[in-house]
Amino acid sequence: MELFYRQLGQGKPLIILHGLYGSSDNWMSIAKELQQKYTVIIPDQRNHGQSPHTPEHTYQLMAADLLEFTQKNNLQRFYLIGHSMGGRTAMLFQSLYPSMVDKLIVVDVPPWSYTPEDEWFRSAYAEHQRIIDALMSIKPENIRSRSEAERILEKNNLDQRLRNFLLKNLKRKADGFEWSINLPVLENNLEHLLLGVEIEKSSALNADVLIIRGDKSNYIPKYQINKLNEIYPKGKIVSIPDAGHWVHSEKPEVFLTAVTDFLD
Repeated sequence: MELFYRQLGQGKPLIILHGLYGSSDNWMSIAKELQQKYTVIIPDQRNHGQSPHTPEHTYQLMAADLLEFTQKNNLQRFYLIGHSMGGRTAMLFQSLYPSMVDKLIVVDVPPWSYTPEDEWFRSAYAEHQRIIDALMSIKPENIRSRSEAERILEKNNLDQRLRNFLLKNLKRKADGFEWSINLPVLENNLEHLLLGVEIEKSSALNADVLIIRGDKSNYIPKYQINKLNEIYPKGKIVSIPDAGHWVHSEKPEVFLTAVTDFLD
């Protein structure tokens, strides 16, 4: 798969994988701060941004996409950052190809799977289904302005920050608008995306990993931090106060300090 990507800066390669409903564009402000020290490479993952849309959307396929991407671009060793969906893709990739990832940074997501009966799973599934339903209620071919689309999301009780983030996927074309994310496929694969990935114990044992969590996020509750330490015994965990799931956009300066301190 030929992934679209953005690249800037110079130095050791640093690949960033965005999360669900995201794209490389969402990480440009962070990349611009890192470009003095690193060659920052941000692919759009499948069914997002300017990369191809496909009927399949699994972590195994996204890890395979990343391997193909690194081979095409002659990236043999690099740093890897992943947020949310991108974080699980990054953890799976490091688990499969540990010699390629010098340092791994995971942003506000655990690797483990939940059962559909789990309270967190039910809550997260309901919230993501609400988001997808709100997005699918917008018919791009029928709207005349971005503000019209925002009013529809507002009626679905999505807050301002989330509306702004989601509407970055609404792209203008010659005869109107279109979504740059493949909403039907993301909806069909939502359960898989929430259930997580299996990590090879041998790969995780000596992995140089930083996990950054938002202190106000429910993706990695405080009581589960010990579980992360068991998976990544040499890992470091940083909690950012007053930050939710989108840590890098809510607290960019604190986030960047955590990233550069770890990589340096």
